[in-house]
This record gives sequence, C-alpha cells and structure tokens, in this order.
Amino acid sequence: MLNILRRCLTALAAVLIIMPIAYVQAAPEFMPVDQIVKGMHGTAKTVVSGTQIEEFGVEVLGVMKQKGPSGDLILVRTYGDVIERTGGIAQGMSGSPVYINGKLVGAIAYGWSLTDHKIGMVTPIADMLKLWELNNGQAELQAPAAETPAETPANAVSTPLMASGFGEQALKMLTEKLKPYNLTPYAVSGSMSDDNNGIAYNKTVEPGSTVGVQLVRGDVSLGALGTVTYVDGDKILAFGHPFLKKGKVNYFLTDADVYTTLSGLENSFKVGTSTELIGMVNQDRGAGIAGTLGKFPNVVPLRITVTDKDLGRTNELWAQVVQDEDLAPTLSAVSVFNAIEKTTDRTGSGTARINFEISAAGIPGGVLTRENMFYTQGNIGEMAVAEVHEALALLTGNQFTPVSIMDVKVNVTIDSERRTATIVEAKANTATAKPGDKVEIAVKIKPFRGEPIIRCVTYTVPKEQQPGALMLAVRGGGMVSVAQLVGKRQNGEEDLSKLFMLKPRAKSLEEAVQELVNRDRNNDIVVEAIEMSMPDAALGNAGKNVKQIAGTFETAPSPALPETSVKTPAKPGRTGSEAAKSTKGDELKHKVYVTTDYIIDGDSQVMLNITK
Repeated sequence: MLNILRRCLTALAAVLIIMPIAYVQAAPEFMPVDQIVKGMHGTAKTVVSGTQIEEFGVEVLGVMKQKGPSGDLILVRTYGDVIERTGGIAQGMSGSPVYINGKLVGAIAYGWSLTDHKIGMVTPIADMLKLWELNNGQAELQAPAAETPAETPANAVSTPLMASGFGEQALKMLTEKLKPYNLTPYAVSGSMSDDNNGIAYNKTVEPGSTVGVQLVRGDVSLGALGTVTYVDGDKILAFGHPFLKKGKVNYFLTDADVYTTLSGLENSFKVGTSTELIGMVNQDRGAGIAGTLGKFPNVVPLRITVTDKDLGRTNELWAQVVQDEDLAPTLSAVSVFNAIEKTTDRTGSGTARINFEISAAGIPGGVLTRENMFYTQGNIGEMAVAEVHEALALLTGNQFTPVSIMDVKVNVTIDSERRTATIVEAKANTATAKPGDKVEIAVKIKPFRGEPIIRCVTYTVPKEQQPGALMLAVRGGGMVSVAQLVGKRQNGEEDLSKLFMLKPRAKSLEEAVQELVNRDRNNDIVVEAIEMSMPDAALGNAGKNVKQIAGTFETAPSPALPETSVKTPAKPGRTGSEAAKSTKGDELKHKVYVTTDYIIDGDSQVMLNITK
C-alpha cells in the first residue's frame, strides 16, 4: 500500500513538473474598473533584459471613460528602478499585468511619444477577457480585411517589428509595404531554435513574461514583442492593444528573448527576437491579442533556391509565412526578394529566369506552375518577384472559393548580362496560302550588342479561314498584342497605356488560374492573327506607340507591390525549345509561339493572301 501511495505521489509530482506554470497557478482575482479610484498604487510586471521578470510601481491618475478602442482606459503614472532604467514605458511592455491589492486590473497598453514616458494607460482586464469568448479553435483561413490602425487616445506610434535575416534592400521594401499597417521593421540578430523544429511543447508562460507575435519565421524572422497579461490553462492574453486589428487571425505565438531596452526621446522600445513556437494567436482586436498554447497556425511554407551565374553561387532558403490573404503574398514576395539579395550581394540591372510551383487545396489540379524571364536596368530582384506575388494574391484573395496553400517552391537564376532582343523583321516563305496550310515565318531578332539571328515559327492557317487578306502580328510575348488595338481604336492619338490593363473578368477560379498560367512569356516570339479593321496609317502609329510603351518591360502596378510589377507572361510546361507551339486556347485565337533565350521586344506584321 505504501509503495502504491509513493508511486501516485511521484506520478503527480512529475505531471506538475512538466506542465506549464499556467496550469498550476491559482487564478488571481480581478478588480473591475468601477472599484478603481485616483491615488491607488499597485505593481506591474515585465522583462527588460533576458527572461527575468521584474516589477515596477503604478499610481492611478484617473479613469478615462470610453477613451479606448474597447471601452474605458485607466490613466497611470509608472515609477521605480525599472522605469528609470528604461526611460519610461517602452514599446514591448504592452501587456504588462497591473495588480492593485493583489487583484489583476489590466494591462499596460499605451504611452505618449515626445512627452513624459512615465505616463501611460491601462486596458481593463474585463475587456481583454472578452476576447476568449469570440472564437473557439483556429482562425479561418480568410481573415477579415485589415483595418487601418486608428489613432489611440495616446497617439501611439507605430509598432516596432523585430526583423532578422533580411538584407538592407529587403528591409527597405518591408518598411514600405508595411506602412499601411502602422508597422516599422528594425533589423536585429537572432535565429530560430533548431530543437523540435523551433517548437516548444512544454514552455513555461506566465504573466509578465515576453512573447512574440510572428508573421514570418525560418531563415528570416519578422514579428513584434509584447508581454503576457494573463494565462488560464492553455489560453493566453497579451499586449492590451491591437497588433494589426484584423479580428480573427492566424499568427505564430512564440517565446522571446529580450536583448535590452533602449531609451529614446520619442519612444523607448525593447530589442529582442522571437524564439520557439509555443502556440497561435487567434484574436487581434482593440483590447489586445488572445491565443492558444500548444496549438499551431496554418502556414504558407516557402522553399527558395537562388543561383547567381556570375558568382557561381547557389543558396537555398526556407521560411513559413502566416496564412493571411492580405499579408501572405507580400511577405512571401519580400522573402524571395531577400533570398535574391542575399545570394547576389548586389542591386541593379540584370536578367532573371524564374519558375515557381504553388501547391494548394481548392485549385484545378492542385498545383499552379509558371516560369518567365525578366530584364530591367533597375533592380532585377524587384522585377523577378512580381509574378510570385501576383499568383499568391490571386489564390488567397480570389472571390470564388477559399484556398489553402500547402507549399510554395521558387527557383531563380540571376545573370548580370543583358539578354534582350528586338524584332527587326518577319517574312513568310509564301505570300499565298490555303486554309490548313503551314506557313514558315522567319523572324529576325537583334540581340543587345549582338549579331542578328533568325528564329522560325510555323503558323497553320485555320481551316475555317475565309478567302482574302490575313494579317499576322509578330511580337514579343511581353508586348501588348496589336490585336488588342485593332478594332478598339479609330486613330493613333488615344491613351494606349489604358489598353495594357484590359482583361476580361474571370468567371471562375479555374479560369483565373489558367489566364495566369497560359499568359505569354517575355521570352516568347508570338505569331497571332488579327482583324484588319484599321487604316494602315493608324496601324502604323499604333505599332510605334506599342513599342514605346512595351519596351520598358513593365506593366500596370500591382496593388500590394507597386514597384515590382512587370510585364507578365507563361505556360508552365513550356521550356526553352526552339519549336513553335500552341495550346487549345491559342488555336482558337490562331496564335502560336516559339520560346527563345532572350526577352523579346518590338513587333512586325506579315500579310498573307488566303485562297479557296
């Protein structure tokens, strides 16, 4: 009997040891706002360096009725050794639990910039507890559209994001893309733990400890630091204010290390890095963030391979991005851009070949593949990632059906050589043909600083082609088709740039995916039939204007990556062969193409006389 009792006690002790402290601590009492009066004193908990929790004093100055995003705010003055060392309330202290007479009042949430940093505001715990009532379980894949962060009563400055693994140019791009969310990335060192793939299954989490909310993790890391307010079992509350205020969300919740806390004139803030994954954040609202320990979010896995032909160097990088329809495309594209920057160790002009494969549940065939070739005199890395962003934005933001992205593989090859060529002329081997005949078209292209070369395209006259004149447009795949201009313009004076953005609206997700997949590539020579409905003089003017615009190899901007959008194209199965090809869709348009090793610009026309 004594042995059995000893075994039971030993087992109970073992359970208590391995369980997080949140499971064994007694729940504190709460103090409602209506019991708080001016002059009360209490204590708050936070970490200013490492992982050690320290306390500082809090004096109540008053209650500000309905001044917060979720209701009342408690105005306080902070004091003590911790506050003297940090210069006041620092960013990253958000969520620090405040206790009066041993009862939990709420979380430090706001402070003023460029003024007395010791004055701040507390979000009542009652408002934070309501976050647990909003959902049970994981966030939906499609989070609500992001709100622009509203001005808080304290005019809170932008939330600092700790960014590690990003190059200088990638960090600048991140800064620009995250401005609408009131987020500012700062470069820090640090890496994800290798143990358990960076996952901590039995991590001790308690009020006052530091946690991270991560948007990207892996070879790069991007996230904000805050403080735990309250833990109940596997449920956690933190921050005391919104992160992105996107409602039901799907963020990484991590442990964190604080290197130090910097004191500044405008604001003080903690400098640190996220470490092991400990759970997920599923609510992001005015009163703070709420999450679950031991449950993990859905992610977009990224596998990126970049080769620099000049350096003979290949780098492989991986990352996980939060499944968020607004953020995932941008953060993924910036991660690919960062991999290019890290591999090439330069910015500037060059030629890029890129192919990517996106595996996702809910799309035709389960996989979207695309390849293309780009050149720019600007930053080739920015141009190379545009279609990756476009494809992900298409899938995550489509209006037809939710899509869960399971894997993204991107391969990029960068070369400083300018591999562009201009169409000089095109000639058919015959001036007369019959429906069903094959016509060989010799296209002369002039590579940049190279000798002219000939590429041949075989065009089959459609069997239903009527007798008479048939005009064939010969163009680069990245050019706007002359066929788009003919019939839409009566003269050459209208704004041609508007025609670059003309696209029929997709009626299904499958149609939208196929439009992207089957789009012409920049390194294609395309031959297509056009209707002759424009005077020769007008057609000549149109051709000149098309060359003028399309010669930049840039297209209309993408909403989320305006600087990196480019002239697009591509069919996944198409390789660099020199044989003319067509698809079922192209045949209906009487279009064939041949793929080259050059980005093609310019255009020409071939006239055929079709007889019976």
